[in-house]
Amino acid sequence: MAAVRAIGSSLAKNLREIRLHFCQTSPASKGARDFVEQYYVPLKRANPEFPILIRECSGVQPKLWARYGLGRERSVALDGMTAEQVVKELEKVASVRL
Repeated sequence: MAAVRAIGSSLAKNLREIRLHFCQTSPASKGARDFVEQYYVPLKRANPEFPILIRECSGVQPKLWARYGLGRERSVALDGMTAEQVVKELEKVASVRL
Protein backbone atom coordinates (compact mmCIF):
# COMPACT_ATOMS: atom_id res chain seq x y z
CA MET A 1 0.00 0.00 0.00
CA ALA A 2 3.01 2.32 0.30
CA ALA A 3 3.19 2.34 -3.48
CA VAL A 4 -0.41 3.54 -3.67
CA ARG A 5 0.34 6.40 -1.26
CA ALA A 6 3.43 7.33 -3.28
CA ILE A 7 1.43 7.30 -6.50
CA GLY A 8 -1.34 9.28 -4.86
CA SER A 9 0.98 12.12 -3.94
CA SER A 10 2.05 12.66 -7.55
CA LEU A 11 -1.19 12.03 -9.46
CA ALA A 12 -2.65 15.52 -9.30
CA LYS A 13 0.70 17.19 -10.06
CA ASN A 14 1.43 15.52 -13.38
CA LEU A 15 -1.73 13.86 -14.65
CA ARG A 16 -5.23 14.96 -15.55
CA GLU A 17 -6.81 11.51 -15.87
CA ILE A 18 -6.06 7.78 -15.77
CA ARG A 19 -8.01 5.21 -17.78
CA LEU A 20 -7.67 1.47 -17.45
CA HIS A 21 -9.06 -0.66 -20.30
CA PHE A 22 -9.37 -4.43 -19.95
CA CYS A 23 -11.45 -7.49 -20.77
CA GLN A 24 -13.61 -9.08 -18.06
CA THR A 25 -12.57 -12.63 -18.92
CA SER A 26 -9.31 -12.82 -20.89
CA PRO A 27 -6.15 -14.22 -19.26
CA ALA A 28 -4.13 -11.28 -20.65
CA SER A 29 -6.27 -8.89 -18.56
CA LYS A 30 -5.99 -10.78 -15.26
CA GLY A 31 -3.37 -8.40 -13.83
CA ALA A 32 -5.48 -5.36 -14.68
CA ARG A 33 -8.55 -6.95 -13.06
CA ASP A 34 -6.49 -7.86 -9.97
CA PHE A 35 -5.14 -4.29 -9.84
CA VAL A 36 -8.68 -2.93 -9.73
CA GLU A 37 -9.68 -5.39 -6.99
CA GLN A 38 -6.61 -4.74 -4.82
CA TYR A 39 -5.60 -1.13 -5.45
CA TYR A 40 -8.50 0.90 -6.84
CA VAL A 41 -10.22 1.65 -3.53
CA PRO A 42 -7.07 2.78 -1.64
CA LEU A 43 -5.92 4.77 -4.67
CA LYS A 44 -9.29 6.49 -5.01
CA ARG A 45 -9.41 7.20 -1.26
CA ALA A 46 -6.00 8.87 -1.53
CA ASN A 47 -7.21 10.88 -4.57
CA PRO A 48 -10.97 11.42 -4.20
CA GLU A 49 -11.20 14.23 -6.77
CA PHE A 50 -8.88 12.67 -9.36
CA PRO A 51 -10.57 10.91 -12.33
CA ILE A 52 -9.60 7.23 -12.43
CA LEU A 53 -11.72 5.58 -15.10
CA ILE A 54 -12.22 1.83 -15.42
CA ARG A 55 -13.38 0.58 -18.82
CA GLU A 56 -14.30 -3.07 -19.34
CA CYS A 57 -14.96 -4.38 -22.82
CA SER A 58 -15.06 -7.93 -24.11
CA GLY A 59 -12.02 -8.85 -26.19
CA VAL A 60 -10.06 -5.63 -25.66
CA GLN A 61 -6.33 -5.75 -24.92
CA PRO A 62 -5.47 -4.41 -21.44
CA LYS A 63 -4.01 -0.93 -21.54
CA LEU A 64 -3.29 1.93 -19.14
CA TRP A 65 -3.90 5.42 -20.54
CA ALA A 66 -2.54 8.54 -18.89
CA ARG A 67 -3.77 11.98 -19.96
CA TYR A 68 -1.56 14.96 -19.19
CA GLY A 69 -2.09 18.69 -19.69
CA LEU A 70 -2.83 20.11 -23.14
CA GLY A 71 -4.49 16.84 -24.18
CA ARG A 72 -1.28 14.81 -24.34
CA GLU A 73 -1.72 11.11 -23.71
CA ARG A 74 0.49 8.10 -23.19
CA SER A 75 -0.55 4.46 -23.15
CA VAL A 76 1.07 1.33 -21.77
CA ALA A 77 0.12 -2.21 -22.80
CA LEU A 78 -0.62 -4.43 -19.78
CA ASP A 79 -0.78 -7.84 -21.52
CA GLY A 80 -0.03 -10.64 -19.07
CA MET A 81 1.14 -8.35 -16.24
CA THR A 82 0.47 -8.91 -12.56
CA ALA A 83 -1.29 -6.34 -10.37
CA GLU A 84 2.08 -5.32 -8.91
CA GLN A 85 3.49 -4.75 -12.39
CA VAL A 86 0.48 -2.58 -13.21
CA VAL A 87 1.27 -0.51 -10.09
CA LYS A 88 4.84 -0.05 -11.33
CA GLU A 89 3.58 1.08 -14.74
CA LEU A 90 1.22 3.53 -13.04
CA GLU A 91 4.16 4.88 -11.02
CA LYS A 92 6.08 5.39 -14.27
CA VAL A 93 3.32 7.32 -16.02
CA ALA A 94 2.68 9.39 -12.87
CA SER A 95 6.33 10.44 -12.72
CA VAL A 96 6.52 11.62 -16.37
CA ARG A 97 7.01 15.34 -16.73
CA LEU A 98 5.64 16.71 -20.00
